[in-house]
Amino acid sequence: MTTLKEYAARVETRLDQLLPGGGAIVNDAMRYSVMAGGKRLRPAMLLAAAEMLGGAEEALDFACAVEMIHTYSLIHDDLPGMDDDTLRRGRPTNHVVYGVGQAILAGDGLLNAAFEVMLAASLADAGRSRPCLEAMAEIARGAGVRGMILGQCFDLDSERNGVPASRREEMLETIQQGKTACMFIYPLRAACRLCGADEAETAALTAYGAAFGLLFQATDDLLDVTGDSAEVGKTLGKDEKSGKLTCISVYGVEKTRSRVEEEHVRAVAALERFGARAAFLRKLVDDMVGRTK
Repeated sequence: MTTLKEYAARVETRLDQLLPGGGAIVNDAMRYSVMAGGKRLRPAMLLAAAEMLGGAEEALDFACAVEMIHTYSLIHDDLPGMDDDTLRRGRPTNHVVYGVGQAILAGDGLLNAAFEVMLAASLADAGRSRPCLEAMAEIARGAGVRGMILGQCFDLDSERNGVPASRREEMLETIQQGKTACMFIYPLRAACRLCGADEAETAALTAYGAAFGLLFQATDDLLDVTGDSAEVGKTLGKDEKSGKLTCISVYGVEKTRSRVEEEHVRAVAALERFGARAAFLRKLVDDMVGRTK
């Protein structure tokens, strides 16, 4: 079984090859955030799912594209007009180093580069264009206005305008499904498209991604009130100060911990059909339950 560290190393080596070199500030800014480390969870999950389903030559480039999209979202999320944060992955955020304008362009550049990479993979082999395009469509859907962007939209709106008490649980679910879970679900679905998975396999990995995403966000919300900023690598305690809708603000600490356990059970159940082939994905969700960063 490949470890998360091994998957991350493969992704980082390929990212270094795919990202543009020096010569423009925007290139340096893109590299600054992408190569700052991070868990590489989303690309690792795409790679692991693809290998579990039989493999696909394009999987590594698609995994790198997912990491580019994820990093663009972090750069933009940290901007003064969004969450206004100054620390990410243990380093000053992109706009603190390069300025707001260049940070916006770095995020835009990474989003565009992700699709350049996937399109190049789609065009490299005419016989593979259809599954590659289907995989690209899945990733676009997860990152777009029906997925991550929609979740971020509701997140900002609820923070600034509030949510009636009767709708807080429903809105929290909408926000966290969108801004977090979609970027786990759709890379897994992309792996399914690349590998020609059947409907049952795709449904199982969709369910796993949804549970994993909600578990991950619940633990993130817990860390914001119980974690150590140096270990987590970002500013903590901001959610409560800004009035953000989180598992903690809606359910409290103990019920949030129960939610983590419930989503863990759902994620494990979704993997049952794959048996031992899903060992990496099973360990990954097990490790998320008690994470400290």
